[in-house]
Amino acid sequence: MGACDCSGKRQGCNRAIWQVAPPIRKPIRDRDGLAREDGLVSIQRDRFLEHVQRNPINCALLEQAAQLDVPDWWLASGAVFQTVWNVIDGRDPTAGIGDYDLIYFDDTDLSWDAEDAVIRRAAELFVDIPALVEVRNEARVHLWYEQHFGVPAEPFTSTTDAVDNFASTTCCFAVTQDSHGQLQVYAPHGYDDLFAQRVRPNPRLAPREVYERKAARWTKEWPGLIVDPWPHSRAQ
Repeated sequence: MGACDCSGKRQGCNRAIWQVAPPIRKPIRDRDGLAREDGLVSIQRDRFLEHVQRNPINCALLEQAAQLDVPDWWLASGAVFQTVWNVIDGRDPTAGIGDYDLIYFDDTDLSWDAEDAVIRRAAELFVDIPALVEVRNEARVHLWYEQHFGVPAEPFTSTTDAVDNFASTTCCFAVTQDSHGQLQVYAPHGYDDLFAQRVRPNPRLAPREVYERKAARWTKEWPGLIVDPWPHSRAQ
């Protein structure tokens, strides 16, 4: 149950220290993206964040990411939902997580040079974190998406808009920390499937082969997953 008690400054933490440090517990502000919240959703959100914070790498990134000075940043995708799967399965919270997606939205400069400058700052800021951190400006995705995935993409309007278009609804989770140190969650599809370890397609943007390739990789690492097939038509 190790987690990182990082203070927002680079402290030269190492893996051995992180494994024994007590977990942080941050106040929570509602940003679930749900139309209506009830008691069950609140309980699920608290459980979700408790699980996410079992991963010391998540804790360190959430504490330090504000120092990048980029707008609308979130820790998203596998960093959070795969951590939850690991906790449910009783595994090391970091097991099987290939990279940690730190995404932001800045449409003031869509050049590669501007994004690359942020990536370089992140490499310096997170140098002591023993993980691959992938930093991406979601405002630029439409510039390269078709070449990479074979289908065109409309420009996103925010980071959460980008999250809405991830290949599986199970991917659609993101966490950030505001200027008051409070954690905010974006979970537009709720938490039921996540805790049931069920993977559903999200055919808004990503093509079928992307979803199926991801699902195949996930089931090798987490064999207890339930994977729903791609719908016969995107309208479904």
